[in-house]
Formats: sequence, C-alpha cells, structure tokens
Amino acid sequence: MQRTFPHREAFHVAVIMDGNGRWGVGQGLTRADGHRAGSEAVRRAVEAAPDFGITALTLYAFSSDNWRRPESEVATLMDIFRAYLAADGERLVAEGARLSMIGRRDRLPPDLAAAVGAVESASRTNDRLNLRIAIDYSARESIAQAAQALGPAATVEDLDRLIVGPDAGPVDLLIRTGGEQRLSDFLLWECAYAELWFTDRMWPEFDRTDLGRAVTDFRRRQRRFGGLDEPRNAA
Repeated sequence: MQRTFPHREAFHVAVIMDGNGRWGVGQGLTRADGHRAGSEAVRRAVEAAPDFGITALTLYAFSSDNWRRPESEVATLMDIFRAYLAADGERLVAEGARLSMIGRRDRLPPDLAAAVGAVESASRTNDRLNLRIAIDYSARESIAQAAQALGPAATVEDLDRLIVGPDAGPVDLLIRTGGEQRLSDFLLWECAYAELWFTDRMWPEFDRTDLGRAVTDFRRRQRRFGGLDEPRNAA
C-alpha cells in the first residue's frame, strides 16, 4: 500500500466499535450476525489505517463490563475473536502489523489467550502498524493498578510511563461509531488530549471512506494541549 498522507512519527487512533448488535437486529438478522459483520469492518480498518498515516490503532473489542451480557453472546464474541486470529493472524504478520492485546488475560478461555500470544510473538518485530486489541479491558482498572504499583509518591510522569508506555503513545484521535457519545471506560488516561469524532454509522457499516473522513477532520483541527493558538502572521 502507498501512504497517502504525510504523518508524524506517531499517529494513534483508537476506535470504540459500537453498534454491531443493533445493526444486526436492524437488518432483520441476529446480534451475533452483527458481531460477525463487525469483524469484517475490523479488517477494512486495519487494511486502510497505514494509508492514512495511522501508525497505532487501538480497537475496543470487549470491555470488562461486557461479561454482564448473556452467556451465549459472550461465547459468540469469543468465537469471533478466535476466528479472526485464525483467518488473519498470518496476514497481519506478513503485512507488517504488530499485534498486541491490552486488558486482562486470566479470564479469557485458555486457547484464545494462547492464540493471541502466538500472533503477538510472531509479529513482535513488525512496525508498519501497531494494532492493539482491547479485550476484557477497563481503563479505570488500568489506572488503579498503575497507581497501586507506583505508590503514593507517584507522579503524572510515572503513571504516564506505566499506563501509556512507549508502545503506542497517547491517543490522538478517538472514533466512536453507533451514535453514542461517551468514552465507556476506554483509554481514559491515554485520551486526555485526544480529539473526539462521533458518527451515527454502525460499526459494521464503517469503511475506508469513513476512516478517511475522520482523519481529514482531525487534521483540520487546531490542537492546543492547554495552550493558546500560535499566531499565524507573527513578525
């Protein structure tokens, strides 16, 4: 692929992939069908991301709160994760993507955790796209664990190193599909200065054009990080 946008060293996009189940029901299908269609949207996003200068892409696949969903739906989601890794793991490695999972692993089915680990190991030296999948993830738990590990003398910089780390950096652009406009316990620390972009499009509908619109809108924005706009015609 040819990258069509010049980009700085790190451009991190995070996506809350919302609307799968609602899309399935709206199409006269099942929620499970909607989740399966959502995995196709993942493929489209991963394929397109480097072309838009995205070097890190974090996808919210399953929150810690999602364990509250019906057992049958949770089982379907785990099956979809397995199928994605089986179908796309080798392709991700071949195309230069590095896969990593954020979130708890101890509650995942052992075979799924092992499959994730295998693709992580095989792709660990790749650098074309840092693809991070959030499974059994809670931002509040992540922050609490970091604070407990560092103790009462922890500084913002200490927490930043432990929570964000050098792997992907802070989030530049957060996208949420499905018409909702909230963070839902996703990358709360990393999104401290993220630009937010919401769309009514359900995740199974999300395609390359949608991603391009989000990135184009992001590039038009003036990011101040708490400061003031730079004068445009300073002498």
